[in-house]
Amino acid sequence: MFTIMAPVGVARLRARLFLLFLCLTLRAGMHQLATATLQGYIGDRDMICPSVCRCDEDFIYCNDRGLSFIPPLPPSASVLYLQNNQINNPGLPTSLERQLAIRVVYLYDNELDEFPVHLPPSIRELHLQDNNIRTIPRSALARMPLLEKLHLDDNSISTVSIEDQAFADNPRLRLLFLSRNHLSSIPSGLPASLEELRLDDNRISTIPTHAFRGLASLRCLVLDGNLLANQRIADDTFSRLSNLTELSLVRNSLQTPPVYLPSAHLQRLSLQENALTHMPRGSLDGMRRLLRLDLSGNNLTTLPRGLFKDLDSLGQLLVRGNPWYCGCNLRWLYDWLHARGNSITVRGLTCHGPDRVRDMALIDLGSEMEECEVVRTAGTRDRVGGGGVDSATTHTPPQGSLFTLRSKRPGLGLPDSGLDYTLSSSGVGKSLALNVKPVSHNSVRVTWSVAQPSSSFRLSWLRLGTGSTMGSITETLVPGDRREYFLNSLQPRSSYIICMVPLAASSESKGGISGDPDSDEAHVCAKAETSDLTPLEEVESDDSKHMTVLALAGIIGGATIIVSLALIFCIFCWCGHRTGHLCSRDHYTRSNSRKNKTYDDYIESGTKKDNTILEIRSPGFQMTPMTACPPMQPKPLREDYIIHTIFPSNGTGVYKGDNQVSNAGHGTNRGYREGGIPDVDYCYT
Repeated sequence: MFTIMAPVGVARLRARLFLLFLCLTLRAGMHQLATATLQGYIGDRDMICPSVCRCDEDFIYCNDRGLSFIPPLPPSASVLYLQNNQINNPGLPTSLERQLAIRVVYLYDNELDEFPVHLPPSIRELHLQDNNIRTIPRSALARMPLLEKLHLDDNSISTVSIEDQAFADNPRLRLLFLSRNHLSSIPSGLPASLEELRLDDNRISTIPTHAFRGLASLRCLVLDGNLLANQRIADDTFSRLSNLTELSLVRNSLQTPPVYLPSAHLQRLSLQENALTHMPRGSLDGMRRLLRLDLSGNNLTTLPRGLFKDLDSLGQLLVRGNPWYCGCNLRWLYDWLHARGNSITVRGLTCHGPDRVRDMALIDLGSEMEECEVVRTAGTRDRVGGGGVDSATTHTPPQGSLFTLRSKRPGLGLPDSGLDYTLSSSGVGKSLALNVKPVSHNSVRVTWSVAQPSSSFRLSWLRLGTGSTMGSITETLVPGDRREYFLNSLQPRSSYIICMVPLAASSESKGGISGDPDSDEAHVCAKAETSDLTPLEEVESDDSKHMTVLALAGIIGGATIIVSLALIFCIFCWCGHRTGHLCSRDHYTRSNSRKNKTYDDYIESGTKKDNTILEIRSPGFQMTPMTACPPMQPKPLREDYIIHTIFPSNGTGVYKGDNQVSNAGHGTNRGYREGGIPDVDYCYT
């Protein structure tokens, strides 16, 4: 029996175990389902977007809503667009510090007047431009150690309002924008990690030596629209920025580019809208990676030879808005541009002088530049014979330093005018070739070439007379980068001796221009004769002289006539005043005011007899002169009158109605006296 029951018990046990396993499995599944459902509900709850905003995954758009505070945000928010609202500092909740997923915050164009302090420490990029922030405290920046980009444009930040070492706790800061604030100097304590610094449109006037110390990683520096001048920039200010690729100094007061610019990696140099009058030779040396050079809006007339010798990578040259003088001084630039061909884009290289090439592009002056070949060939021959090299120098005097000196006792040893000299229209020295050519009856064109560069040239010219007396010498100092000069206002039909001497930098620094005639570098002279006036020019000259004489005679005659008429008029007025018939007041009074009346007649007011005097619609006055004058005698300008009050005979006013009751005394002398009106007054006219 036990043998039969054993299989049945085992089967039941198996069935019960199976049911138990099934129940446990079902229970576990239900528990997992409930857990998943609960987690999903909580997740959906966390991702609730603020009703006033629009959400796109972790991008929250709350901009342009007129908000004054930041609404509750989902924990997954990473980029907040809160610009163009009215959010102020109290509108930043403290709970914002716990939003650890936020990476970028746009809070520009709001009403913040202090640097926000309740921002999450996970921020990498912060936009606070166009607010009214005045200070930058170190404590506020220390809360954001991961900050990489900080925009503080268009605020009210001054140099003294930036706390000392304010950026010391931001070792990752790479970009700092402080444009259009109130800075008067470069902020101190900038982090060494900085790569781009924008300080344009401030009030920075001085840059000391230590301003950019430690900023070896800086690649872009913008200082546009400040008050910078060459005298207030330390010499080695920019030399410390060895990795700089872009430097912008637009809209300042620079006369020359700052010295010792970083050249190893510089790619963009912007110097437009300054006061540049000269580009020293060597100021762009070593800039082999320069791609764009902008010199627009300055006062440059020429560029020294060899300025672009290292600019092999230059692709854009912008020079518009300068008064370029396209003479032989720019022949080297003409050749350089033709050699570069289409690899460079030039904008604005338009000639302003001489007049014959005005408004023409330098690149198009083919025939004009060929005239410089003779001088350049002579200079090449001298350069080969002397063995000189075209070396760069930084001692070129500032452009615009031309001046003229006239002396009766010149220090330059010119030839004696009393001898017969065999001077020609060209002269060649050891290191200078001079060529002169008359252009008109009163001008001569002087061109020259040199074997070695000089800081400047002394140009002297003398008119030869017929006697033994030598006239005065005129001298002028010409910059070393010029190769052409025009002598104007010369005398027609005259012979001139024109001499030139290259000056060294040492002699120029002493301030003298007369030079030493016994020096090793002898002057080079040439002779030029101005042409005679053509018949047409003589006729025009005579006509102009006649016209000048006629104009002067007309002016003198007109002035004489005017003075005579004024004198006659004054005499006539004086005579008339003496006789009393021209300017007498009595004549005017009788002829206009009194007409046919006699002098003693009186005028009764209240009527319309004479409307030219006065019309009074009330109790009037009788005007009687105190002292009668003879009718035909001139009266004095001052007359005395007695004014009597006139009343109607019935004791009423002139326009008083019949149905009105007049009180006692009204309209009588007594009544008027009691009312404050005097009976007799004196009137003076």
